[in-house]
Amino acid sequence: IVDDPLSSLDQEWNEPPAKRLSRTGHHVMSVFLGSIMVFGFINNLVVLILFVKFKTLRTPVNMLLLNISVSDMLVCLCGTTLSFASSLHARWLYGKHGCMWYGFANSCFGIVSLMSLAFLSYDRYSTLTVYNKRAPDYRKPLLAVAGSWLYSLFWTVPPLLGWSSYGLEGAGTSCSVTWTSQTPQSHSYIICLFIFCLGLPVLVMVYCYGRLLYAVKQVGRIRKSAARRREFHILFMVITTVVCYLLCWMPYGVIAMMATFGHPGLITPILTVVPSIMAKSSTVINPLIYILMNKQFYRCFLILFHCKRPSSENGVSSMPSKTTVIQLNRRGHSNNVAVTPKLSTGANHHPHTVEGYGVIPGVCHVVSPPKKLSTQ
Repeated sequence: IVDDPLSSLDQEWNEPPAKRLSRTGHHVMSVFLGSIMVFGFINNLVVLILFVKFKTLRTPVNMLLLNISVSDMLVCLCGTTLSFASSLHARWLYGKHGCMWYGFANSCFGIVSLMSLAFLSYDRYSTLTVYNKRAPDYRKPLLAVAGSWLYSLFWTVPPLLGWSSYGLEGAGTSCSVTWTSQTPQSHSYIICLFIFCLGLPVLVMVYCYGRLLYAVKQVGRIRKSAARRREFHILFMVITTVVCYLLCWMPYGVIAMMATFGHPGLITPILTVVPSIMAKSSTVINPLIYILMNKQFYRCFLILFHCKRPSSENGVSSMPSKTTVIQLNRRGHSNNVAVTPKLSTGANHHPHTVEGYGVIPGVCHVVSPPKKLSTQ
């Protein structure tokens, strides 16, 4: 009787990895993975509950935040749970097909989250120069959400079809792209993955947030009080966003590239454990940065947990918001720009629009009204 080759192959994958982590090391790793799994799930679940409960949060730009939370929650449910259980047993428990699923799902959901962050940074940057209509436009954010999923599938399906592959990594309790494969197909895929799924989002975020910060600094030179305080708030949020992005993903990308193009044995499996955990920790950090640092979400969060009384019976009516709007008035064909800050406050003011311009509460926006034709 000949054994099923798939069964024998799965048996090999279920064998305890040699020369990797000790039992104590696996237990320590399981503690970190368990914490990421629990807090990542809870943080993103709170975000989803806020979206369901508070209608004021269902704005076009917040669709990207919702997409990030959904993808991060799927990572916790479909990926981190498997590596957590495997770490408790000090070996991969789910065979080759389970490893392929884990590698595909983690890569797919992770890229969706990263691309959504890049789209979000571009959306904030575009509000500096693009005139926004009075009516909320959900078309572009929904296209960005769909585009992030299609883009992710475009780069994560090929390893299932033969362009590179998914395999065990690190301590042998998780799976990813086989970084150590020395085939030309694997090298070409890893180069493309690094450029288009890590490097490109970083460049987009740095450029867009850099332009946003520059605009806020320009306002600070004119208005020294409210705009200056808002400048420091935006500065802190921008630096936190970019630094956390780099801390979570760049070490993993650098280690992967070194394992691919470095000398054989340069990167030991144990060295990949910490960068892998740091990348997974983004599922916990993302909701804290993009949700709790947003004043409107924070107000809804306090109301949800009865830390603050709603301003009306349903708890979702207009809440007092303070937004600084800067209009760039271009006169004729001159390159000179006149910056006119306007501060509008009040409980009856719509939390998402100021004098016809779409804004995000707590974020300074520079918007350009339609140019006036010169009749000189």
